[in-house]
Amino acid sequence: MTTDERELLEPVDLCTPDGERFNPDALGWSRRPLHRANLAGHHGRNKRWDYWAILAGDLIVSSVYADIDHFGLGDVWWAHTPSGQTGGRNALVPADGVSLPERCGTAPLVMSDPALELSITDDDIGTHFVASWREEDEREGSLDVVIAMPPGHESLNVVIPWDDVTFNFTSKHQARPAIGSMVVGDETWEIGGEAGDAWGVLDVGRGRWPHEIHWNWGGGAGRSGKHVIGLQFGAKWTEGSGFTENGFILDGVLTKVDRELEWSYDWDHPMAPWRIIDPDGQIEVTLLPRYDKHSRSGDDGDEYASETHQVFGTFSGAVRTDDGQTHTFDGLQGFAEEARQRW
Repeated sequence: MTTDERELLEPVDLCTPDGERFNPDALGWSRRPLHRANLAGHHGRNKRWDYWAILAGDLIVSSVYADIDHFGLGDVWWAHTPSGQTGGRNALVPADGVSLPERCGTAPLVMSDPALELSITDDDIGTHFVASWREEDEREGSLDVVIAMPPGHESLNVVIPWDDVTFNFTSKHQARPAIGSMVVGDETWEIGGEAGDAWGVLDVGRGRWPHEIHWNWGGGAGRSGKHVIGLQFGAKWTEGSGFTENGFILDGVLTKVDRELEWSYDWDHPMAPWRIIDPDGQIEVTLLPRYDKHSRSGDDGDEYASETHQVFGTFSGAVRTDDGQTHTFDGLQGFAEEARQRW
């Protein structure tokens, strides 16, 4: 299905002045974050988060900093795919124990908890990510990474509206170079630089969600000859809204794809290939998974429950720009997921 999407060029409020309802002027997408998420009221339905992932070859690192109205959450998770090692730590705090700005990237995200120390700060260079924690086996863990924001580098920002009370603004950043290191116990992993390409991924969410929803999300980054390509795809949660979160970034410039994509994968066999295709031919990619991060909480009959398969691996395929340039690639680091939420 093709959508009729409007590109926004000026800052806009996500909600009406009282913060209670969706602002129709906020409908659209942009190449940089322009929405102010002035959410208020409807306690329990509001969800605010910044999710970061670092794709560093054999090493995957992710972190969530979130306020989902009922409580706050911070975490660091990591996996070393060849060895199967995984670890990290999370901390649940009262909702007022975390603070996310209305405009993403404009204020530090900080958590200080016995389980986890976390600091995410933005400046003209990019995002500085610092964390320390204690593993379940008592090893000390630490992360210190800078995720660059190259001048002019674009992102995919869009509002997905369900009705005038439920809606979400998302800002998706792909193909941002990362460099730094992670230490766990006596093991050190270098990230980026001489250790090979590493890429930062950011998913910003600011919205008011329905109680039950499913979504797909996928992305990744790597090189095609002299070019850098970032991939950004979504599905399920956008269907019928008139907007998508689909596109790709070539050398920092976004190509927005205003059509729903076709996803082919097997929920019961998530390590089988995931195929994502644009019916009009601008995107045709296949992800070969190497690692499945499977998480589940609650049972089928519970009021609140969550289950996600997020698989990490490498993409091969091709993308075509609006002016007809086709770029093929193999071995791009990436991920894809299906999440099923009652929250």
